[in-house]
Amino acid sequence: MDRSSYSLLIFLMTFSLNKGVAQFVSTNQLKWDELQALPDPIGFAGSFVGVSNGALLVIGGANFPDGGAPWTGSDKVWYDRVFALDNPNAKWKEVGRLSQPLGYGVSVSWRNAVILIGGSNENGHHKEVWMLRYDNGRIEKSTLPDLPHPLANCTGVLLGDVIYIAGGIRKPDSKTTEKNFWALDLAADTKEWKVLDPWPGPSRMLAVAGVQHRKLYLFSGAKLVDGVREYLKDAYEYTPQVGWKKIADLPQSVVAAPNPAYGINKYHLLIFGGDDGKLAAKANQLKQQHPGFSTNILDYDVSTNTWKKIGEVPTDKKEDAIANPNGSSWAPVTTSLTIWNDAVIIPGGEVRPAVRTPRVLRLTPEKITDQ
Repeated sequence: MDRSSYSLLIFLMTFSLNKGVAQFVSTNQLKWDELQALPDPIGFAGSFVGVSNGALLVIGGANFPDGGAPWTGSDKVWYDRVFALDNPNAKWKEVGRLSQPLGYGVSVSWRNAVILIGGSNENGHHKEVWMLRYDNGRIEKSTLPDLPHPLANCTGVLLGDVIYIAGGIRKPDSKTTEKNFWALDLAADTKEWKVLDPWPGPSRMLAVAGVQHRKLYLFSGAKLVDGVREYLKDAYEYTPQVGWKKIADLPQSVVAAPNPAYGINKYHLLIFGGDDGKLAAKANQLKQQHPGFSTNILDYDVSTNTWKKIGEVPTDKKEDAIANPNGSSWAPVTTSLTIWNDAVIIPGGEVRPAVRTPRVLRLTPEKITDQ
């Protein structure tokens, strides 16, 4: 083959690959519906979520049980309850309790277990790591090594057999965010948290993590500056044994969006909603008139290092939002995301300041193949 023919072949192969990568998914290929609502009329934010032995588990979290808010004098209450849904057509049932109320940590599913990492309750922030298995209608609990220090409002993800945890805050009254990056190899004979070099950017909490092509991604979050949130749009890619590199900024902040990002179709990570910070300064004034958080679904293409909006999380119509007495059909934040029966599950969450939802969103993408 001569040089010109070889160059043409390489061009055609590259064009074909890039064309296939670019053809992702349209909005009408994202099928949304709802599972049975959580068995609480108010719902929870900050719950741990995962799958164990084929069942969907929603664990702990917090709410304002009287339907109030901090500005009405209501107190936040944390929970220790473990709910299970055996199949999509079943009813939720309570199957166990944690050793203490807990929420706002990180959860991952691994080998038929749900792992709960850090979190908070009315007594402060925690460093314990729990492993829960659902078997024969009951919850079995065991422990893993504690985090290096207490942590809540962090992000994390499972890459292979390794849990990675990034950012967060140490105490409820922390004025600054953390810039920690830790790893726990669940397959190691001796399990211990390793302290790794963090990303080359600001400290943060309530970020979103994701995994594609055996790499970890860290998106957005908020930095605390003397207790005040600075909304971030930066993003980073981490390759184990290699390190970090900065990637394209997000088009908007996605603080506290459901974690982790959803990896789909080999090259894409989807982020559902999040707090873009546009109304943060007015939240105390708006109170019950707050119109909810972002509904945008953002797609990051790891092959082209680009972002685009591909749809919206289904909600009440904007004109009906304020009229809705509890806003339970708005886009949730401060909740976890898990994959169950090939569908994305987003249970509960906070839909406007202090307001929770009991609804359980399900996204079933049509089978997608690159052309």
